[in-house]
Amino acid sequence: MNKLYPTQEIGSLKKPEWFLKIIRDKRVSEEAKKAARDDLAYLNIRLLEDCGLDYVYDGEARRSEMYEYVVKNVGGFKVAGWVRSFDNRYYRKARVVDKVTYLGPYHLDEFKFVAKHARRMVKIPVTGPYTLADWSYNEYYQSKEDLVFDLAKNVLRPLLRDLSSAGAKVIQIDEPAATTHPKETRLFVEAFNEAVAGVDAKITVHLCYSGNQYRSLFPDALDLKCSQFTLEFANRDTTRLGLDKESRVGYQALNLFKEYGDKREVGVGVVDVHVDNIEPPELIRDRLLYAAKVLEDPNRVYVNPDCGLRTRSRAVAFAKLRNLCLGSELARNIQL
Repeated sequence: MNKLYPTQEIGSLKKPEWFLKIIRDKRVSEEAKKAARDDLAYLNIRLLEDCGLDYVYDGEARRSEMYEYVVKNVGGFKVAGWVRSFDNRYYRKARVVDKVTYLGPYHLDEFKFVAKHARRMVKIPVTGPYTLADWSYNEYYQSKEDLVFDLAKNVLRPLLRDLSSAGAKVIQIDEPAATTHPKETRLFVEAFNEAVAGVDAKITVHLCYSGNQYRSLFPDALDLKCSQFTLEFANRDTTRLGLDKESRVGYQALNLFKEYGDKREVGVGVVDVHVDNIEPPELIRDRLLYAAKVLEDPNRVYVNPDCGLRTRSRAVAFAKLRNLCLGSELARNIQL
């Protein structure tokens, strides 16, 4: 995209109560539920575009959750009980009881709907093989490694190829579990590369922060076959304005790309998805300008929230995204 600081979503948005009431009501027909899913997807697309985002999706309107939705649509999994995730949210963890099998392109219909109605560029988020394996109980494979590679080769790869064949130009692989087991970084990288092999699309990877500040991913992450790293930074930054190191303490991990000489794009998280405070455009501007200074090229900087916004109210989420776009516009008007 020939534009400084392109803006993008990461994935999930909170589902409104009217939608949840329809989906949970056993008296409502499947036809009516499908119509509700279409309505919410269309509404989310328009709202994201109205915020000013350059890359959009549908807020994962048709997905119950980034993990649970997938395992319900892949052979070999049996959904078990509830476990807690971040911000006191829960998902249903699954057991792997048989060989994992690809039952069909489980994100294809939603992608086609978004592609039909979006006026901006479409970026589809897809949960990666390492996270799917790490968040599951392995009761079938001899090792975690066997499960991860089977998911990569026999589930994710055909899915990504089907999405690419249907017209997907930008695919984001979500791997929030990758930073939680530093000793398994090589496994994550090799499985990721197996999954994207032969996929004709721009591939980005979304990674969540952990206590090691991303350092444990390097140098192995240099081998990832992706065009962009999409990372979270805002949730550990100060809220002071300024381009000095002390004010932008949350963005010091960007120096890893300079240290290792990696010149790829970085999707920079500039709003915190764990709090309701709305970051002012001027703060977002300064975070972007600092990132561009560290990376030594503003053309490498993409703009996004730290993660998906499903834990925030819709009003808060859209206010954050609107200011994200306003702050990006402020940054475009400043020459470093």
